[in-house]
Amino acid sequence: MPLESGPHERTIMQWPVNLDIYDRASLGRVQSAIARIANRIAQYEPVAMLVAGGDAASARTQLSGAVELWDIPTDDLWCRDSGPTFVRDAAGKLAVAHIRFNGWGNKQPHDHDARIAERVAERLGLPLIETGLVGEQGGVEHDGAGTLLAHASCWANPNRNRMSESEIGEKLLRALGGEKMIWAPGIAGKDITDYHIDALARFVGPGKVLIQLGDEIDPDDPWSVSGHKTLNILQKSTDARGQKLQIVRLPDPMDIRSTKADFVASYVNYYVCNDAVIAAEFGDRAADGHARELLQSLYPGRTVEMIEIDAIGESGGGIHCATQQQPKGA
Repeated sequence: MPLESGPHERTIMQWPVNLDIYDRASLGRVQSAIARIANRIAQYEPVAMLVAGGDAASARTQLSGAVELWDIPTDDLWCRDSGPTFVRDAAGKLAVAHIRFNGWGNKQPHDHDARIAERVAERLGLPLIETGLVGEQGGVEHDGAGTLLAHASCWANPNRNRMSESEIGEKLLRALGGEKMIWAPGIAGKDITDYHIDALARFVGPGKVLIQLGDEIDPDDPWSVSGHKTLNILQKSTDARGQKLQIVRLPDPMDIRSTKADFVASYVNYYVCNDAVIAAEFGDRAADGHARELLQSLYPGRTVEMIEIDAIGESGGGIHCATQQQPKGA
């Protein structure tokens, strides 16, 4: 699997429509946020929005003309999880590693989303490679040089896979072309994803990790406790080359707009596209500014674009969760 910061053919996104998941007002807000993300990315690279034909006219009213509509039905917006995992062979030819999506352990309707990876592969004429895994790409990070990182809580979980952690790790390494698996425990049952790693830590490049975490452990906050466990494991780990990991820290925003208790305020849930980094801002001017400066230093030569996506944060995710890159192929 190529690193996200490599050249893209396009970005793929999903238009949310399912009123068994959202009430009508909430659906309108998340659709507006999805359109905002798609329109911004389309300034830098092609964007394909997956949307069933019957919903295309409504979607088009919010999407710029630069966003292409593909007639593939969807339920929700989380293309990082239900979308295709693109991999590339030594000759540069693309395929889709099929990690089967089951609604994060059958937690919400996913009749259409469960078939998105295979339908995109069919549209693009790409091989679909079975991995033997149920799960989501948002639950695993890779550094583009053989190192993978994941929380076991969303993989070695009977709601996805009835296998051991080591068996799952072997299948993930085979699926993504990795050589070394780093596991942290995570937390099961506290959110719909069972704690995806891409809300906490991201590989910026080979052996380099960005993690969003406060300096002190809050023993009354399970996210703080779990995050520090992950950090401790990273500090003791080496990458596939045998090198100690380089770790960059980023604090949480504090003075944010949203008052929802389970709001996801993750700067590290950003998306890297051609020539830009698309990240969220949360209304904490100092923290937003610091995040922008840090991302600019980590991705020199790219424009850092920060946009308001509060409706998606209130739904449990961020910009990375809503996007999926199609790498350039041969």
